[in-house]
Amino acid sequence: MALRKGSKVWAEDRKLAWVAAEVNDFAGKQVQVVTSSGKKVFILPEKLQLRDADEDDHGGVDDMTKLTYLNEPEVLHNLERRYILNEIYTYTGSILIAVNPFTKLPHLYNIHMMEQYKGATFGELSPHVFAVADASYRAMVNEGKSQSILVSGESGAGKTETTKLIMRYLAYVGGRLMGDNRTVEQQVLESNPLLEAFGNAKTVRNDNSSRFGKFVEIHFDANGRISGAAIRTYLLERSRVVQINNPERNYHCFYQLCASGEDAENFKLGHPSLFHYLNQSETYELDGISNSEEYMKTRRAMDIVGISSVDQKAIFRILAAILHLGNIDFSPGKEYDSSEIKDQKSSFHLQTAADLFMCDVNLLLASLCTRTIQTHEGNIVKALDCDGAVASRDALAKTVYARLFDWLVEKINKSVGQDPNSSMQIGVLDIYGFECFDINSFEQFSINFANEKLQQHFNEHVFKMEQEEYSREEINWSYIDFVDNQDVLDLIEKKPVGIIALLDEACLFPRSTHQTFAIKLFQHFRSHHRFEKPKFSETDFTISHYAGKVSYNTEAFLDKNRDYIVVEHCNLMSSSKCSLVAGLFPLLPEEASRSSYKFSSVSWRFKQQLQDLMETLNSTEPHYVRCVKPNSLNRPQKFEKLSILHQLRCGGVLEAVRISLAGYPTRRSYAEFVDRFWLLAPELMDGSYDENVISEKILEKLKLHNFQLGKNKVFLRAGQIGILDSRRAEVLDSAAKCIQLRLRAFMTWRHFRLTRAAAYVLEAYCRGCLTRKLYEVKRKTAAAIVMQKYVRRWLLRCAFVKLRTTAVMLQSIARGFARRQKFLHMRVHRAAVVIQAQWRMWKYRLAFRNRQASIIAIQCLWRRKVAKRVYRRLKQEANEAGALRLAKSKLEKQLEDLTLRLHLENRLRASNEEAKSVEILRLQKSLESLGLELDAAKLETIKECNKNEMLQNQLELSMKENSALEREIVSLAELKKANDYLKCSLDTLERKNVALARALSNAEKNTADATEKSKAVENKCSQLLENVKSLEAKLADLEDENLVLRQKALNVTPRSNRIGLIKSNSDKYSLLSRQQCERKAAFESPTPSKLIVPFSHGMSESRRPKLTAERHQENYEFLSRCIKENLGFKDSKPLAACIIYNCLLQWQAFESERTTIFDYIVEGIKEVLRVGDENITFPYWLSNASALLCLVQRNLRSNGFFNAYSERTPPPLGLSERIVRVKICLSFFHLA
Repeated sequence: MALRKGSKVWAEDRKLAWVAAEVNDFAGKQVQVVTSSGKKVFILPEKLQLRDADEDDHGGVDDMTKLTYLNEPEVLHNLERRYILNEIYTYTGSILIAVNPFTKLPHLYNIHMMEQYKGATFGELSPHVFAVADASYRAMVNEGKSQSILVSGESGAGKTETTKLIMRYLAYVGGRLMGDNRTVEQQVLESNPLLEAFGNAKTVRNDNSSRFGKFVEIHFDANGRISGAAIRTYLLERSRVVQINNPERNYHCFYQLCASGEDAENFKLGHPSLFHYLNQSETYELDGISNSEEYMKTRRAMDIVGISSVDQKAIFRILAAILHLGNIDFSPGKEYDSSEIKDQKSSFHLQTAADLFMCDVNLLLASLCTRTIQTHEGNIVKALDCDGAVASRDALAKTVYARLFDWLVEKINKSVGQDPNSSMQIGVLDIYGFECFDINSFEQFSINFANEKLQQHFNEHVFKMEQEEYSREEINWSYIDFVDNQDVLDLIEKKPVGIIALLDEACLFPRSTHQTFAIKLFQHFRSHHRFEKPKFSETDFTISHYAGKVSYNTEAFLDKNRDYIVVEHCNLMSSSKCSLVAGLFPLLPEEASRSSYKFSSVSWRFKQQLQDLMETLNSTEPHYVRCVKPNSLNRPQKFEKLSILHQLRCGGVLEAVRISLAGYPTRRSYAEFVDRFWLLAPELMDGSYDENVISEKILEKLKLHNFQLGKNKVFLRAGQIGILDSRRAEVLDSAAKCIQLRLRAFMTWRHFRLTRAAAYVLEAYCRGCLTRKLYEVKRKTAAAIVMQKYVRRWLLRCAFVKLRTTAVMLQSIARGFARRQKFLHMRVHRAAVVIQAQWRMWKYRLAFRNRQASIIAIQCLWRRKVAKRVYRRLKQEANEAGALRLAKSKLEKQLEDLTLRLHLENRLRASNEEAKSVEILRLQKSLESLGLELDAAKLETIKECNKNEMLQNQLELSMKENSALEREIVSLAELKKANDYLKCSLDTLERKNVALARALSNAEKNTADATEKSKAVENKCSQLLENVKSLEAKLADLEDENLVLRQKALNVTPRSNRIGLIKSNSDKYSLLSRQQCERKAAFESPTPSKLIVPFSHGMSESRRPKLTAERHQENYEFLSRCIKENLGFKDSKPLAACIIYNCLLQWQAFESERTTIFDYIVEGIKEVLRVGDENITFPYWLSNASALLCLVQRNLRSNGFFNAYSERTPPPLGLSERIVRVKICLSFFHLA
């Protein structure tokens, strides 16, 4: 390669593969070039490629063979320029390169475009996939020979779409209607969704990658019309059914079935994340694609190809069974090296899978966990461990899915229909391209092996095309070398020491591992130039393919190559009640059923399929379409050069370039050659020579030998066009130098004259400028001194302010810390003081209550002692009077009572009935009030329970606070001062807990007391009911007693005697009343009251009623004043209640039959309550009424109303007196 300064070249780059550059200089063996970005680099000449200087004048060429320099960077750059203009198709001879645009280009594939390419000569129009399809169709029709179109490329490059476009065009030019009004091409095209659902999956590089090879044979009749079709598939990726990597997906059909709605529910399916065969990857959805809509498209495709609804249901039942089969887990069994179902969930999936397969669940379990070995002595059942059971489960899933896929392909072929009488066909091969990942396994090995085969066929075809080109031009080509890759194919498939042969041999031995397999490979191929061993792995190996070196990981080679036919699985599936499942597994012959395993090699079967494919391709005329993926992000207008260069190498495009370089890669017509290189021999352009002679003389003048002249073109070997361009550039350079010489002389002379004229002016200006600059320097120096002074002052001031601010901040922080510590100490101290005060208060209150209880007990004992002493004295006095005196007092009392009863007999008869009814009503009201009091007591009991719960909650909160403080003590153990404070707080909290516990116990006691009080109230109510009944009985006795007293009254002595008796009885009554008052004073505390003059029994009969009326009036006025005035309390006793009680006692109101005085008192209290302030008067009179009620009850008990009669009490009262006292008690009780 001839390089000179200014040559246009391509330089290698790690990021962009190749960058445009220009030669700038030479430094020894290296060349300095300037890249398009302006960067200067030194590089070896071997890493440079020549670049066409006129490349920017056009948008690229439609055929790579038209490039001036046919090399890697020129090919890559040409594709980039066309891709930017949405020209996605480019020829390389007869090979079509298609770059995926990742956008819709509908104008390229409409009917108008197909009409343009129909019958057009290949190369006449722009490159297009329709041109390749039309060329194959025309060649088949004209020559009567079968054709084949090979579409290859990596995942996501657009192979499947290109195949669809080819089939659309072939259907357009050769379509024919069938009997059922559906064309064959329509059935073939519409079967694609079905094959994509069951054979395509998401990979790292493509969301819809075909995981199988497909060869579609379209049969034509003698008239060139489509008469049938057939689909052949190769190497379905079976391992994907049971094992996937993130972010890839399993086959689309599984996700479509899970999103089918009602069908998924019928098959007990849910979200894909619930199934082991699908949740190994976190990708369940595809962007812009709905699984439910794709499911409906798959169902429609099944209808089109003629699959019945029964078979469709059976197909999806099989898919659901495979998913449930993957969720069956195993655990070690009771026996050694045995396994069993892990849990209930696995049992559910096992039963569901058996139901979907329509087979016996026990047989399914036995086929997964055991193997049967037939011997001459009988059958031996061998248990499988957990790993073996899982392997058996996965083998069954893979086998079922693979046979279902083959059944679908066979069903499509039957539906489409093959033409056995057809002698012409066009085969469209859609097969995976060369693959090279970070980790390459058995699938990549098989795919690359297929691509090596296809590349050999491609090389032979390209070499043949080269030969035809040379033959047409009648040049000598016998010495051209052929680029061959047969050594790689021998390394892989040659027997008996090829890689596939060694792999099958290792699979036959059960104890073989991938380590032993790798050792055998290293032993046999250590010296092979295409085989290498990586430095950092003991089991990997590297093969130098035509597209580059690929390292394979042998870890899963043996497992993926084994294709055992498990007899138990076949027998189980053949016994299924589902006809489709049973049809997938026909009964094995008797010889095959003797062994539980039947070995079959995946690589051997694939090799046979590949050999059949190559025979088919060799019998046809091939056409090549190489699909290229421009970027890994699937975005339009993004061109990744490194990735595309790798794809061009893998697709064999650069291999075709190398084949061309081996011959005469540069080909120019005579007109083009003369038009470009006439400058090298201008003397020949006088018109006396034709273009052929001029071309030959130019080459002879330059003394070039590596060329040949054809009929229409000049053929140059690699590098010759560079020499011609170099000589052409030298001629152009010499002419440019002569022109530049004259131009520079003229410009220099003109520049001298202008410079001399301007020099004088510049001198004057320079002197002035120098003076001004000197003055400016002096002025700036003076200003700088002033500025420095102020700057230094400002800097010092800033430093001082900063220092002072820092000091103030530190002082504030220190003071704040000290104040916070003091505040914390004060807060803790104040809390301790409050707690101590509460504790002392509770302690003194408890001591006061105990002392008060003791004092009350002592007072009670003392009063009891005094009462006993008085009782003994009164008893002694009563015994001294004698029985006569007692009898006399009784007779006088009875006479007085009879006299009073005779006067009031008429009124008593009328009032007895009213009093009885009134008293009964009052007793009923009192019963109702007692019931209300009982309800109130119950509510108090409930409140006490709630208080107990609140106290319990407070206790729990205090315990929580206690635990929090304990944790705080542990965390702050290192701080001594804080530790002291926390100890004090802990002690106080413990005392608080004790106090709360005591309060809780007191509350519980109060609750028990309240319960006992409620029970006492209930007993009191029952006693009152019994008293009412006894009163009714005593009323009846009273009537009988009245009759007896009337009879006795008739026999009474004369009036004088009665008056004396009355007088003596009055003296006796006054004496007894005084004794009674003295006795009451011994028990009661003294209360202030006015002295009431006792009733005089010595008055005359005429003045007695008047004095009695006046005395009653004074009594009423006195009681009215006591009620209306707020007398207050003395010694915690209400004065009004004590005064009213003493008055009533002094007036003997409790012994009277009428209750008017008590009614007056009650009405007066009600009037005061109605007129006065409720908040003040109501509590006051409530306490007075309660105290008055207690005093009345005590008086009644002392008179024997509620207790039994004793010897010291006066004679028993009459029933009327008892009723009056009960009424009095109930009135005050109601008022209270």
